[in-house]
Amino acid sequence: MINLIIFGPPGAGKGTQSNRIVEKYKLIHLSTGDLLRSEIADATPLGMEAKTLMDQGLLVPDQVVIGMIRSKIEQNPDANGFIFDGFPRTEKQAEALDELLEENNTSINIMLALFVEKEELIKRIINRGKDSGRSDDTDRSIIDNRIDEYNSKTKPLIKYYERQNKYRRIEGSNSIDEIFEKICVEIEKP
Repeated sequence: MINLIIFGPPGAGKGTQSNRIVEKYKLIHLSTGDLLRSEIADATPLGMEAKTLMDQGLLVPDQVVIGMIRSKIEQNPDANGFIFDGFPRTEKQAEALDELLEENNTSINIMLALFVEKEELIKRIINRGKDSGRSDDTDRSIIDNRIDEYNSKTKPLIKYYERQNKYRRIEGSNSIDEIFEKICVEIEKP
């Protein structure tokens, strides 16, 4: 079983690369953003609470996200593995994910961290917002807040995976194909 974390700030290309990884390695893509947007689209109480927080560029509470992840893992007991996109975002979440995977006799293999400069991230997110219809992709102050939240609360998670020798830095400003090629090299290392 292969379990990967694709990591990086908003706009780094996590979704694009996740889709390619899923196709090549037949993994199940667990995007907390997609799970939350589904709840929002269904107008569930959880979805409405999440929308209010997301529209402000804030993170959804851990227990909500962890519960959604647990449910997806339990629904897919025969999976080749999972790619976690947008989760974990804190050391507490990483510890909870490790415990959850251990309960299922597996673990994270590697964290693939995409690095992109801030101005490039902002440009990508604004361009994405033109097509996505997401209000949080069109407002510069919300985008800045999301990137600042990532840098202060999420980026420190790199140290957690460095201590486990699972962290891999991937330059995220190259072409989509070049980035994917580097990711495949990391996944396939013995």
